[in-house]
Amino acid sequence: MSVNASQDIPGLKQKKVFKIIVLGDSGVGKTCLTYRFCEGQFLNKSEATIGVDFRERIIKIRNEDIKLQLWDTAGQERFRKSMVQHYYRNVHAVVIVYDVTKPETFHSISAWMQEIESHGLMNAPRVLVGNKCDCGTPESRLATTYAQRLADKYGMPLFETSALLDSECDNVESIFLTLAHKLYSKQPLRVISVAGEVSKGVVTLSRQRKVGCSSDQNSCLCN
Repeated sequence: MSVNASQDIPGLKQKKVFKIIVLGDSGVGKTCLTYRFCEGQFLNKSEATIGVDFRERIIKIRNEDIKLQLWDTAGQERFRKSMVQHYYRNVHAVVIVYDVTKPETFHSISAWMQEIESHGLMNAPRVLVGNKCDCGTPESRLATTYAQRLADKYGMPLFETSALLDSECDNVESIFLTLAHKLYSKQPLRVISVAGEVSKGVVTLSRQRKVGCSSDQNSCLCN
């Protein structure tokens, strides 16, 4: 019996998939931010990312399922050299994170922006995030005015938050949902994925067969 090409394939549906990369120096809390957004809680035992940490979450925009893929890369240069090209491939949006208690991580933002520009992503939606607002004292944290000035220079919104505090959960949500809504409005190409799929790759359909588809730590908990 012939297969109707227009027939729906059971177990499959279309989703928009957005790849969002998270940049920043080592120890600024990139992994904790993505974990908070995807799992809804703080990652109590966080080790330095070696290579790439990958998480997904499905959200709804206008009753449509949208899959956000969050790629969190190692901040240390020695871990990044071998995978930078792969990391930046097919990126839709960028999150740049700094530690509000460590000015050197804020000063590194210009270098991260140069890397973004070298990979042709200056027109992609971007946000700047000051993390670890629960640490230090108000006097020891980087002033919001300095961060806002830099965010304005590069044309991106600024968020200041903490991956540790439950009270900041909505603020962490806003970071990634802001990007998701911007990307949704652009109506990018759809990709096919298996409903309930747990694998990280893109599924290729075939009509003839069934397709399956340790770190440096300091006293702050949100390293």
